[in-house]
Amino acid sequence: MRNRIGPPPPRGAGLPPRPATLPTAGVATEQALAGALDDDVLAVRASEGDEDAFAVLVRRHSGRLLALAQHLLGNRTDAEDAVQDAFLSAWRRLPEFRHSASFGTWMYRIVTNRCLNALRHPPHPLPLDTVPEPVAAAADSSPPQVAETDAAAAALTKALLGLRPELRVCWVLRELHGLHYDEIAQVVGSSEQTVRGRLFRARRALMEAMRPWR
Repeated sequence: MRNRIGPPPPRGAGLPPRPATLPTAGVATEQALAGALDDDVLAVRASEGDEDAFAVLVRRHSGRLLALAQHLLGNRTDAEDAVQDAFLSAWRRLPEFRHSASFGTWMYRIVTNRCLNALRHPPHPLPLDTVPEPVAAAADSSPPQVAETDAAAAALTKALLGLRPELRVCWVLRELHGLHYDEIAQVVGSSEQTVRGRLFRARRALMEAMRPWR
């Protein structure tokens, strides 16, 4: 009598516990994977324990995720901590990833949640020196023009950091990272209508704050 074949084990079943540090890939392996595979394939391989695949995902997405965290937190050190924690969380949770959204959107959501938690419970006052980065002055700009540009950038930074976190994150994701409304809704866990309302309020507040610089 044949043994009955049961359902296949869940993805990742039987794998050893994932380490508490991010995996790294060799240069040759990373280049080969990065050039041949898209995020979905890499995420599947990583969920099955392929550390090289996850290292490629980290390298591929870390730049814009760090920019997002820095735009939200206004501090590079805190931003780096948030992104590191987010990738560690993703590495542990990848076997649960169901691909209902893209890997990039999933990571945006994890990083955003880390940043919002930090904003709700700040360990120290937010500095006003990094969000957004000032626009580079033209080579022929005069010192007064450069000073005015820097002052306007500082004013925008202050106004942005003065927004409520839920308004700030929607504005940053739309205006600085170019996400569509539906993608932002997935990231922040709200409806598109809510996202549009938050963007409207954020834009109105920033326009009012920047009125002296027009």
